This record gives sequence, C-alpha cells and structure tokens, in this order.
Amino acid sequence: MALALILLGLPLAGLLVRADWARLPALLASERSLDALGLSLTTCLISTGIVLVLGVPTALVLARTRGRWATAARTLVTVPMVLPPVVAGLALLTTLGRRGLIGQHLSVIGIEIGFTTVSVVIAQTFVALPFLVVSLEGALRSAGEDYERAATFLGAGPTRTLLTVTLPMAAPALASGTALSFARALGEFGATLTFAGSLQGVTRTLPLEIYLLRESDSDLALALAVVLLAVAGLVVWLATHFRAWGSHG
Repeated sequence: MALALILLGLPLAGLLVRADWARLPALLASERSLDALGLSLTTCLISTGIVLVLGVPTALVLARTRGRWATAARTLVTVPMVLPPVVAGLALLTTLGRRGLIGQHLSVIGIEIGFTTVSVVIAQTFVALPFLVVSLEGALRSAGEDYERAATFLGAGPTRTLLTVTLPMAAPALASGTALSFARALGEFGATLTFAGSLQGVTRTLPLEIYLLRESDSDLALALAVVLLAVAGLVVWLATHFRAWGSHG
C-alpha cells in the first residue's frame, strides 16, 4: 500500500513543489488563464447538466431491465470509459464534423458543430456520461425493488414513487456520479482536441491550455495545473464523501 501511495502521491507533490506560489495570483489573472478557466467551468457545468438529463433515465431503465437488449445497452454505455480519448474525438469528428456522417447534412443548412464551443460540450458529455450511468445503475440494482413495490402497493403512482422512493434512495450514488462526471469533463483532453480543436476563448479548455504552455511558459502551465488539481481533488473528495454517506445511510 505504501508503494502505491508513493507512486500516486509523489508526482502530485512534485507538481505542487515546482509551482511558483508567489506569482500564482498574477499568473492566474492573465488573459489566457481566465479564458481557459472560464471556458472550462462553463462547458463543464453545461455538460454535467446534460449528463444528468440523459443519464438518470438511462440508469433507471438499465437497472430495471433484463435481457440481451439491456446487456448490449450497458456495454455501449461503458465503452467510452475505456476508449482512448483521441479515438472518441475521432468518432465524434467523423460523425458530427463538417464532412461527417451527420455533420455534412447539418453544414448544408448552416449548422456547424465541429471546432465550436458546442463541440467541447458534446465531447465532455460523451466521456462523462458513463460515470453517472454506471454509478447510479449499480446503486439502483443493489437497492432492489422492494421499497418501490411497497410504495406501489400503498397506492403511490409511478411518478410519486420515483420522486419519493427511488431517487432519494439513490441520492448518494447520484451525487457521487455527478461529481465524478464533472471531474471527468473538467479533465477531458484528447476528445476535445480532436473534435473541437484549440481556439482561445472558444474551444481551448484548461487541459489544452496547460498542454500548449508546458514548453513556452512552464510557470503558467504549472499554475493552471495546480488549479486543475485543486478542483479535481475537491470534486473527487465530494464524490467519496457522498459514497461513504450512502454506505452508512
């Protein structure tokens, strides 16, 4: 265990030690930093909202469905979690890009998706959605259907059962999955670069800015990396807290 913790913690400690803390506020106040931070937070909030809208119904259906269809759907949902990000970006580009399967038809009517802020949100949603679905579905399957059946027996309709029994029972998993989805969207790099490109203030998110600055301005790259590490650490801590709350609830 000690070796594992050293392997994981030492590089992060090295990042914190090398950062120029004295100049950190000035570095983060630069135009490039503010653009990247603002774009990342805005797109991540939007993509996390979309993840909730799409992911909650998907998890509910998968948790209560059996058979080959459910297995195939569960596999499809899980694939983006193990797919190399650049492959995910290429898949999005060949589908929604200007010359893509669907994008070419949208382009004819003046709708461009690739290399826009919309493409950043789509890329983040694509890679983050499975984290919510897998987390929430697992919690729902573990909880079973006994409480829902009891609520139905007592006269509660489907909507009331969902709002007063199912979702409250799965609230810790929902909160944890949402936090992990936000963290995954915030750290997304490969799919965004491939599908959205790197245009300052338009598609250049925090990870892309750090990548570009790593040689030209290492101090600013480290400052942004510290911010990304801090936000990711906070979000993961929240996810762990919610999961622990659920296990004790």
